[in-house]
Amino acid sequence: MTDILIVEDDVSLNNGIVMTLQEQCRNFTQCFDISSAELLVHEKQFDLIILDINLPDGSGLDFCRHVRMFSSVAILFLTANDTEIDIVSGLETGGDDYITKPFSLAVLRARVSALLRRKPDFSSKAKIEIGCFVFDFEKMIFEKSGTPIELSKTEQKLLFLLIQNRGLTLSREKLSERVWRDRTDYVDENALSVAIRRLRGKIEDNPSAPEFIQTVFGIGYTWAVKK
Repeated sequence: MTDILIVEDDVSLNNGIVMTLQEQCRNFTQCFDISSAELLVHEKQFDLIILDINLPDGSGLDFCRHVRMFSSVAILFLTANDTEIDIVSGLETGGDDYITKPFSLAVLRARVSALLRRKPDFSSKAKIEIGCFVFDFEKMIFEKSGTPIELSKTEQKLLFLLIQNRGLTLSREKLSERVWRDRTDYVDENALSVAIRRLRGKIEDNPSAPEFIQTVFGIGYTWAVKK
């Protein structure tokens, strides 16, 4: 059973999303404000959260930050704003995808299906130890010097690609294609930059001068091999 939490204060839209996404083996929990959603995420484990940014008792961005403190659940933002700053803000707080209102129900179905399919395909060694890091992709346990690191599904997939190809430079195009290969349309060019920035913030001692996730200017990124 796939459990989906919908946090949207527009009752008609909330109900419409449930009707649109209704399939066998999907269970929906409807919520209309942040305070109720905060209680729910601590009581139950969800596979996907569909989250409005503007809610009556606060910001969905703040709620996302709260969730990312303890969970890597996939988060799809709903926003009435399609400006670059709103989109980037959603991705930077830990969102995995976004869709702007008004939106096509067919596009919503496709985006949701893509997110639910986006489980990292870790086909080689799942547990990797590098220096002070322990990355267990199968159990989704990540540690730096014994301290847990909470990564979103997107960050896990990006980290895995960099680790499995450490010492090699992966182009921006290749990383975007591999991380967002289930996207049904154009991937915003900011998405990869935001994901890299968030991952550095969790991995690096000094994200402004990264030691591990390094930029190869004009090409892409690499996990630098330390001698």
